[in-house]
Amino acid sequence: MSSTSKSTWGGQTAVTKLFEDAHAEGVLSPAGLQALSVVDLGAQIQAGLGVRVEDVQASEVVLVTVMPDDSGSISTSGHTKTVCDGHNLVLDSLLASKQKDGVLFHTRYLNGHVLNPYRPLEDVVRMHSKNYSADQGTPLYDQAVVLLGTVLAKSQEFSGNGVPVRTVTLLITDGADMHSSRATARDVAAVVNDLRRAENHIVAAMGIDDGSTDFRRVFQEMGIEDQWILTPGETAQEIRAAFQVFSQSAVRVSQGAASFSRTALGGFGR
Repeated sequence: MSSTSKSTWGGQTAVTKLFEDAHAEGVLSPAGLQALSVVDLGAQIQAGLGVRVEDVQASEVVLVTVMPDDSGSISTSGHTKTVCDGHNLVLDSLLASKQKDGVLFHTRYLNGHVLNPYRPLEDVVRMHSKNYSADQGTPLYDQAVVLLGTVLAKSQEFSGNGVPVRTVTLLITDGADMHSSRATARDVAAVVNDLRRAENHIVAAMGIDDGSTDFRRVFQEMGIEDQWILTPGETAQEIRAAFQVFSQSAVRVSQGAASFSRTALGGFGR
């Protein structure tokens, strides 16, 4: 790519411009644009954008995005290592794929800490006990909007430079929203629906059993299709199996546009 490629590096103004462009192109609806038009959202999204477009040599790009839950209940339930293992399993599956050079990976914890801004797979930092402490709250709606806004901004950055892009995103939580102060389930759904309508994005969610939350209802209210919802039980084996299912879908997404279309239609059952 030429050095004249448009870059989003420039803070909140640049992020806002990406969203305005997406709106002008019909990618982002008025409701989606409003959900993303929060005063401090630009800085949060900027933190996840990572590698510059002009530094990516692939002819097409796949963005894989994971939001691990770092709320206190993950630790209380004894799932800290299991979530780390699951995240790293997804990474290893992608590293073993033939199309790994065209994949960029982003990890943002549920409470906003960015472990990996978008970067090549070989540069991704693995999750472990030294960089992951499950001891915070559950701002599920607020951070889902930030995460999905980052997916949209990064994909808009590539498409605006003529690079085909596909995305697959996984939200992970072991409870319903408790600490969001800005966004609602309807706000999340507005962005999810825009991404789905663009036909090059998959948004999935995993609800780790807490004994009381109806995760299918929670995620459906956030606009996530039923076939893209995972509801593992509370054992480590069940949670790892759910991560394995997602990793298989992520690898299929990386295999080309045709494989993406089949995967998007079939959900986790594909």
